[in-house]
Amino acid sequence: MPAQGSRPRKIGIVILPLILAIGIFLRLPPRTFSSSGPLHSIAALHPAPAYMRMGFDEGLYRNYVNALVKGGITSYPNIVDSYVDAQQKLPGSIAPPVRFLYIFAAYLWHCLFGSEAFEALYQVAALVSVLTLCLATIFAWRLRGSTWGLAIAALMAFAPTQIHMSQHALVDGFFTFWALLCLWLLWENLRAPRDWRWLVAYILALSLLVLTKENSFFVWVALVVLIVTNRWLQFGTVTRELAIATVLGPLLGVVVLVFLAGGIATLFHAYQLSVGKNFQLRSAVLTGDGPWYRYLVDLLLVSPVILILALGAIFRLDRTKKPELYMSIFIAASYLVMCSIKYGMNLRYANMWDMPLRFLAVGSLVVLVAPARRHQHILFGVAVALICAIELRQFYILAVQYPLYELFTDHLVRALHILKSPLP
Repeated sequence: MPAQGSRPRKIGIVILPLILAIGIFLRLPPRTFSSSGPLHSIAALHPAPAYMRMGFDEGLYRNYVNALVKGGITSYPNIVDSYVDAQQKLPGSIAPPVRFLYIFAAYLWHCLFGSEAFEALYQVAALVSVLTLCLATIFAWRLRGSTWGLAIAALMAFAPTQIHMSQHALVDGFFTFWALLCLWLLWENLRAPRDWRWLVAYILALSLLVLTKENSFFVWVALVVLIVTNRWLQFGTVTRELAIATVLGPLLGVVVLVFLAGGIATLFHAYQLSVGKNFQLRSAVLTGDGPWYRYLVDLLLVSPVILILALGAIFRLDRTKKPELYMSIFIAASYLVMCSIKYGMNLRYANMWDMPLRFLAVGSLVVLVAPARRHQHILFGVAVALICAIELRQFYILAVQYPLYELFTDHLVRALHILKSPLP
């Protein structure tokens, strides 16, 4: 790892606000740059996505927010009942209203700022993407210090999938924040056993994770795998309180969902319909399947340098690299579950891997610049800046030149001109 003297720390204090400012700018909704607004003069610098229409799922979330605005929080059982009635008559699955936290956050945004439902969803997605950037920076800083924190901040600021999710009113970027928060809080609980502040935060984060997405089981499985493997890898100390918190957090989230849905039977029926009808959804059948390595293919298309560096880091793992092992096991365990779900593979579901993959990539960069002893920081900074430029160009090609919306393999290869025939 590059040495961290007083001079690099001073430079970091200057660079970090600049990185965060650029990351926030890239995540600003294009509608922010109105013809009369104060940011109009710099609108040309913003890589506004070509696809600006409302997607199908976005329309559903808008309807749920509008229903919540009309009837209030006490009307939520009626919203779930309406979904069940509609879903029973449909041939395929649609997004259920039990993804409560994202809908409720947009409702609160509407109440505070008066935004229309879709605009509220859109702005919440952009805000939470900024929070994810900040969280990733703090997480990396806690793991490896200021140099890694700055590098992760830069790589996350320019990550194509992070910027993409900030520009659309979808739940996946919102879900990423809570998944990453749970991953960080588990690490802190392992390192500081029986600290009630970390335990309470961990329980709340797990509860909110379930309230964000009812099928967040794959994240919970990955966290449990980390707890189990701690016996051999010694990330920290697993206490009885931590084990209880890992079960109690999701359980609290399910209990809240039961009340919101109006009963266990209704919640179970809604979940059963959502999962069961997904196997008949034409778009899921056509685009959500593939071999186990499909996520690797999609990640290679979107962020090739990051994936190559991350894979390189995996081959150098040993028991002394605790943070790298921690990230690798989280990716591997969640990957195993996610690639096993029939008709359920989509790169936006893998948004939560962005920070762990970039953490591993930074590990490879540190090794590559190590031989240049006196100029490690310079080479390291240049390498990170070059990767950021490549990542931003990837976003420009995928989302600005090509109107990318869904992160399907078919769309990615066409955006990159690997396939040039028109879509059927």
